[in-house]
Amino acid sequence: MRIVVLGVGHMGAWIALQLSKAHDVAVFDIKKERLRVFEKKEVTVLDSLEGISLHTPDILINAVSLSKTVSAFESAFPFIGKDCIIADIASIKKDLAPFYEKGDFPFVSMHPMFGPTFANMDELRDESVIVIKGSDKRGVDFFKTFFEGLGLKIFHYTFDEHDRMMAYSLTIPFISSMSFAACVDRVVVPGTTFARHMKIARGVLSEDTHLLSEILFNPYSLQEVDKITARLEYLKHIIRSRDYEELERLLASLKANLGWEKGKGIEKKGVFDG
Repeated sequence: MRIVVLGVGHMGAWIALQLSKAHDVAVFDIKKERLRVFEKKEVTVLDSLEGISLHTPDILINAVSLSKTVSAFESAFPFIGKDCIIADIASIKKDLAPFYEKGDFPFVSMHPMFGPTFANMDELRDESVIVIKGSDKRGVDFFKTFFEGLGLKIFHYTFDEHDRMMAYSLTIPFISSMSFAACVDRVVVPGTTFARHMKIARGVLSEDTHLLSEILFNPYSLQEVDKITARLEYLKHIIRSRDYEELERLLASLKANLGWEKGKGIEKKGVFDG
């Protein structure tokens, strides 16, 4: 299979290198320094978008930032055939649904639910990828074989279901980490609990600013933020009134949310036990 990858940031470069093990892959990025990773690799580096036509791709993978995804596709369209499958890995899909609906190219829209910040990119078994329903069957079959070969679990959602899920699965932990970081000062604090939260917060905030904005500006994010602030107000009420019984009920509900049974998990070992 002949493949072109547009945009070789962390995920784009990873996909290009993985696919190059079994396919003829070419890459293009306007940030030329990113292309150095492909030196001495079995990957063709394109000097311009026009070079796409010489590679005659069967699949064009768009891995640029979300705000530039549509324009990157449109810039590449003059250089690909009508039967070329176009694919994206965008973290939010709201602008892509109408774009694909109006387009003439077969498409595959997907979202690898892992990244270099927290995942071991050399061992991805049990990590997940989402494939959007309605994607081209040929393309889905191709990427299904690719992802399953890496041990990934595949989930299928509509465009809207995907964005609702991202507000739940990404906005909540992002906001939690940002809230923690907002309250941290430079005083050294001993203890594993604080250190673990610090590590997660630093990891989240090390992500590309464009990615963070994509997640937070998801149209479904605000309702998740409202849920968080409402629960914090409830917790403030409990603390202010020193209501031990209400706190006990709250903690029980939180443990149930996290799937702990009585006598197991947090009941067996608390967060302050090291």
